[in-house]
Amino acid sequence: MAEEALPTVEIYTDGGCDPNPGPGGWGAVLVSGLHTKEISGAELDTTNNRMELTAAIEALRELKRPCAVILYTDSQYLRRGITDWLPQWQANNWRRANGQPVENQDLWQELVAQEARHRVEWRWLRGHQGHPLNERADELATRARQQLLRRETKRPVNGAVRTWPKDMPTIDIYTRGCVLGMAGGPGGYAAVLVRDGAMIDQVAGAWPSATSNLMELWAAVAGLRALAGPAHVTIYTVSKYLYDGATRWLPQWERNNWLTASGQPLKNREIWQELVYVMGDHDVRWEFLPVHKRGGHSAEAAKAARREAMRLVT
Repeated sequence: MAEEALPTVEIYTDGGCDPNPGPGGWGAVLVSGLHTKEISGAELDTTNNRMELTAAIEALRELKRPCAVILYTDSQYLRRGITDWLPQWQANNWRRANGQPVENQDLWQELVAQEARHRVEWRWLRGHQGHPLNERADELATRARQQLLRRETKRPVNGAVRTWPKDMPTIDIYTRGCVLGMAGGPGGYAAVLVRDGAMIDQVAGAWPSATSNLMELWAAVAGLRALAGPAHVTIYTVSKYLYDGATRWLPQWERNNWLTASGQPLKNREIWQELVYVMGDHDVRWEFLPVHKRGGHSAEAAKAARREAMRLVT
């Protein structure tokens, strides 16, 4: 096939881990004319660099015929590796200049094989600078990693899809937090665990210095920690801070290295990271309770949280 006849495809890739090494995800957006395709995946034990490589490999593998490809990446490791360092590595039998084996050799060799099927132009794109398709690839990678951690969908090497066990219990968790007096005073938290309408457990405690947001957040962490095993969980909260953070803001905070949109360090960062960790074994969804629905188990949690806080001042 003549080169000028090759169909043109633009590919945007991204990958990453949190922490690194650790659970990682990759994502890619393929664009050809009016057609766009998104792909993604994740691994439990990997590195940032391996996820960047995997994104490029899987994107090129997705093309069923030879193409003229422009591949955009925000990874200098990937771009410089394939354009600058690769010939020397191959000449040295996959060893670096210091004689040490090239890291991720298996993936580099697979990338070489996939690249050979196409005519590829590699372009570096500064990450998180607002390019919509670069941002979308990042979103895909983050979502794939989060889904893997929550075990909603897992893709082992053989491509099989793993779903939640049929016998996994369904648990409701009602969380409440409070602070006595001004922020910085004694705070209490509580979580009531409910199955089939009946309370099966309650966890509560107090911190000598806290804020309402911190106690609401920690109540959710404590409730999830109290679960005996993986479960379908609905967390009921009266805190918009917790609800909006868990359902809207978490992916952006993770992409921004736990900085806010204005570039400031995220408050309660360690606790948000702990929440992400404890959610990992469970299928979690969130419900915000308006004022008229804060009775029953939510009220019991509120009483327990205040009772724990009062113990610090009596």
